Amino acid sequence: MTASTDDEDNLRHAEKAKKHKAVRDKMMAGKIGEKGLLIVHTGTGKGKTSAALGMVFRHIGHGMPVGVVHFTKSQKWDTGEAKLLSKFPELVTLHIMGEGFTWETQDRARDIAAARAGWERAKELIRDHRHRMVLLDELNIVLRYDYLPLDEVLAFLRDEKPADKHVVITGRNAKPELIELADLVTEMTLVKHPFRAGVKAQKGVEF
Repeated sequence: MTASTDDEDNLRHAEKAKKHKAVRDKMMAGKIGEKGLLIVHTGTGKGKTSAALGMVFRHIGHGMPVGVVHFTKSQKWDTGEAKLLSKFPELVTLHIMGEGFTWETQDRARDIAAARAGWERAKELIRDHRHRMVLLDELNIVLRYDYLPLDEVLAFLRDEKPADKHVVITGRNAKPELIELADLVTEMTLVKHPFRAGVKAQKGVEF
């Protein structure tokens, strides 16, 4: 390739980048609003809670308080995120409300009671203006098994969530009504997972 050809390629690239920037600047000029978002991470793929925790840690990095409610994880689970979140008591309110997955408890009434207790804590955190974001981890699982009335949850999120409060909900099988209500929905798609090849959940990756 000759030097002249390199110069021509660089010039074309610069012109293309200049046009692209003009389009982006025009588009961004109209994006001036802010609001508290209802965010849903769902789907069969790994990464729903991990992505949500990324936003939680961003808030912590900016010095903004957050609340976290785990609906299925129990106190017995030795998770890396719980260890790290506990290091920021002035910025994080953490409630681990679950007793494990439903196939572990094998007690529907107990699961429903745990879900109700978790939801009451969640409402307290969402109403509390000190928290800029609240993560409701695995709430979709609770709703999938009808441990909480969907209409009650939707009504609260629609009518009582403060306008500037971000609420993040994770878990597979998000209800269509929740997806409709949400501002931002991401579906994690499973392409390949080591569990299917006989590899167990590993510290630092899954928990």
